[in-house]
Amino acid sequence: MHTHPNESAFDVIVVGGSYAGLSAATQLARARRRVLVIDGGRRRNRHADRSHGFLTQDGAEAAAIAAQGRAQLRAYSSVAWANDTAVAAHPAGDGFDVTLPDGGSVRGRRLVLATGVADTLPPVEGLEARWGTSVFHCPYCHGYELDEGAIGVLAAGEASLHQALLLPDWGNVTLLLNGAFEPQKDQLAALAGRGVAVERTPVARIEGRADVVLQDGRRLPLAGLFVATRTHIASPLAQQLGCALENGPMGQYVATDAQKASSVPGVFCCGDMARPAGNVALAVADGALAGIAAHRSLIPELAVVA
Repeated sequence: MHTHPNESAFDVIVVGGSYAGLSAATQLARARRRVLVIDGGRRRNRHADRSHGFLTQDGAEAAAIAAQGRAQLRAYSSVAWANDTAVAAHPAGDGFDVTLPDGGSVRGRRLVLATGVADTLPPVEGLEARWGTSVFHCPYCHGYELDEGAIGVLAAGEASLHQALLLPDWGNVTLLLNGAFEPQKDQLAALAGRGVAVERTPVARIEGRADVVLQDGRRLPLAGLFVATRTHIASPLAQQLGCALENGPMGQYVATDAQKASSVPGVFCCGDMARPAGNVALAVADGALAGIAAHRSLIPELAVVA
């Protein structure tokens, strides 16, 4: 269903219909609130075939988890869905107006932003084409399936040191510095203590499944390659609304309290856009917190006993 609902029809507008947004909207629907979900259909993990580490869904198709969530949510009669992108948002009356690409707008008393982040990969030939299939960022999501094989970490800065020290629990690790940074003496000792090899020859390209071809012609066959991407919040809405941001190791994210409330009253943020790093399980948990908090904020009497 693609809908342009009547203005002022919604208690909460949820922008972003992936795992966090679906989770938030489900809590609100079960509280019998009128909810609109606006989703452009670009999940961050859309390149990954399988999702791992999410209780009861370990190894399930990532797209199937999202599709099942959408179907279950849309069975609630108080939920409307717009296959669209929110291009702007601003305070209006006792809530917020959200602008759609055709210039129309919808209004909600509260906003839940779950727009995710976009990843920027280092400019190495062959890297982007393998993103989500043999090039990864999260060992908890993809490390086990590499069967304790040879694993590479393509450095993108000092954040890659953390990856390199973490990954030996999943296989034999080589840290490919690729000119991104030079570890200090104590960092080299820590790497050696974890059995991590350090390769300083720059990377020319990635071939095969995840084979690293170095500029001197050597080839390092790998079961998988990890890289710490740079991320940016995928939608401008949080910045337009003036939500406070924090700087994380991968990029900026929206600052929230323990209940996922942003610095702007009435705006809640959840999922990857509102934490320094995340996965499906954390996104679902964040969404539940945001949805419950948004619902409670609609009940002024609760403030008396808070």
